[in-house]
Amino acid sequence: MAVDESVAARIGELRPNASATLTTKPSPREVIRRAQERGVQMVDLRFTDLVGSWQHFSIPVGELTESLFADGIGFDGSSIRGFQKIHESDMLLFPDPERCFVDPCLDIPTLALVCDIRDPLTLQPYSRDPRFVARKAEEHLLRSGIADTSYWGPECEFYIFTSVRYDQNSHEGFYHIDSDEGIWNSGANGTANLAYRPRYKEGYFPVPPTDKLQDLRSKIVLALIEAGIAVEVHHHEVGTAGQAEIDMRFDTLVSMADKVLQYKSIVKNVCYRNGYTATFMPKPLFGDNGSGMHTHQSLWKDGVPLFFDRAGYALLSDTARWYIGGLLAHAPALLAFAAPTTNSYRRLVPGYEAPIKLAYSARNRSACVRIPTYSSAPAARRLEFRSPDPTCNPYLAFSAMLMAGLDGIKRRIEPPKPVDADLYELEGSDAEAVKDLPGSLSEVLNALEVDNDFLLDGDVFTPDVIDTYITYKREREVDPVALRPHPWEFHLYYDA
Repeated sequence: MAVDESVAARIGELRPNASATLTTKPSPREVIRRAQERGVQMVDLRFTDLVGSWQHFSIPVGELTESLFADGIGFDGSSIRGFQKIHESDMLLFPDPERCFVDPCLDIPTLALVCDIRDPLTLQPYSRDPRFVARKAEEHLLRSGIADTSYWGPECEFYIFTSVRYDQNSHEGFYHIDSDEGIWNSGANGTANLAYRPRYKEGYFPVPPTDKLQDLRSKIVLALIEAGIAVEVHHHEVGTAGQAEIDMRFDTLVSMADKVLQYKSIVKNVCYRNGYTATFMPKPLFGDNGSGMHTHQSLWKDGVPLFFDRAGYALLSDTARWYIGGLLAHAPALLAFAAPTTNSYRRLVPGYEAPIKLAYSARNRSACVRIPTYSSAPAARRLEFRSPDPTCNPYLAFSAMLMAGLDGIKRRIEPPKPVDADLYELEGSDAEAVKDLPGSLSEVLNALEVDNDFLLDGDVFTPDVIDTYITYKREREVDPVALRPHPWEFHLYYDA
């Protein structure tokens, strides 16, 4: 749930072909000069595995030379999830001078550089580099002639806990979460209990002292700003026990995907350094709201927003409606990238504001696609795809959403009629007319296996990327979770 009036108000400040964060493109020489001026001592080279986690290694600042940007630096690709086999392990990283920042969470002054990956023999971009997929998606959009720019505004929700313990072995499996804010601690008596805790589903928006994390979230925001990320708003979210949201200013596809990983790293590290632990798991708590990544998106061409039409439903143009049609038509396959964990489908269940209905609507938060109505300005007209969550690889998820939307525009896919009622309260034929999202990671992987031609258009995704991703998810996530006894099974069946 977002407070995005400010996004709507400011979206008109940005026009296509203008960066939201950079006014000039720094050269390698300029990056080196800035590093020297900032007193940088270490350089951290960061890239993304296929699943969507940052990986890194560091070099002394004296090794940061212009030749590093031109020639790259080697690493072992066989040790990275979803990458190379051991007999083809050598890979090269090439730092991107446009994506660098001094990490605000480290004591030693460290310049972080986001990198692209290439094959050392051919020097061609690596097909399974998620950032390369996202670059191809932006290029494909331009080649399509439909638009020249897409803008992305993900709302990454997360929980902040005081303590988390978990383990799994042959004879036991458990997790234990604790939080000073958790309503379950209202009766605790170990130390003086000062009360003031959000009740389940009532964390949106009590002031301190019920909101105990105001200062911590402010520290995170200041660290994000220091690292070059524009922030719109921060607030407590619906869940008890420290659910939070901090909204970044929207940006273009690759740049925003970079920022999502930067954001997650800064959130985790600021919390850790202050004695807390943050998680982006979609559903860490039973019986309270999960954490999503509602993703705002729009298309522009020659400085003109393409999703606005004053005569259309919710001020939407035909282009926007067909884009929505593509998202809803391909949603089962999309979720393999956008809601990519077994835990994602603990969140995507009825109730808890979960967007599981394949419908679109103005203002309605129970639909998969919502049209924000805070502003009637053409520049503010966008759609919000609400089913993704922040465990996704943003490069792959944003690219897949864009490809689905473009397919909808090219094929003029009409979505089901908009539904303005509460989708959970529909009855009879009205309820039967609205389909649900799939209910498991296994189902969406099966859907992706069948429905992926739209992703292959323009060679944005490749069969190699899709097949490797599906195999990894099945072998490393779906099957291992299915093989292990669940604690609730003991409650159900131990005395059978």
